[in-house]
Amino acid sequence: MHVANWRDIEGKAVTEAGAGGVTIRVLMGDNVGAPNFTTRHFEVAPAGTRRSTPTRGSTRCSSLGKGKVKRKDDETDVGPGSFVFVPPDEEHAFANAGADTFSFLCAIPATKVCLR
Repeated sequence: MHVANWRDIEGKAVTEAGAGGVTIRVLMGDNVGAPNFTTRHFEVAPAGTRRSTPTRGSTRCSSLGKGKVKRKDDETDVGPGSFVFVPPDEEHAFANAGADTFSFLCAIPATKVCLR
């Protein structure tokens, strides 16, 4: 068993092309011996955007603030209580849509981890 506080994990700036004002923390994955999935915590500063490489599946939960999930042809507002499933290899991005930090969790299968 592994018990920790997400605030104790060092945040790293996402430097992937298209990202701006994004911090990532890997909460659970190889770092704690989780063999099947990786859970990450993202914070997007106001006016920030995160573009991701294709993912197998992504779950957004425990969001704080206002955001948007962008797909190839449209976007949808998300916020506290929202969750999103992203099908395999669907390109997507999350953007901050408010004046405060947009924070969310993302869980993906270990076989398809991007943005570590």
